[in-house]
Amino acid sequence: MNAKLTLKLDKKAIETAKNYAKRHNRSLSGMVENYFLNLSPEKIYHKKHSPVVESLTLVLSEDDLEKFSQDDERARYILKKEI
Repeated sequence: MNAKLTLKLDKKAIETAKNYAKRHNRSLSGMVENYFLNLSPEKIYHKKHSPVVESLTLVLSEDDLEKFSQDDERARYILKKEI
């Protein structure tokens, strides 16, 4: 169920928000609603990432972590040697 909400904001803030909404093909009401919905505690602590971020997420095994730490040691050794 939709309800009307009146906000008093700085004129510059309103114009900036309207321009942003127009550039991104969104409604100002939709942006405000989305912002308010994301304030709920469930959203804050269990927020889903965008598909792009999810695709970049990497899960490492302990073997992988060991390899990375060895590589770090090698890198530090090489950098020290070159100085």
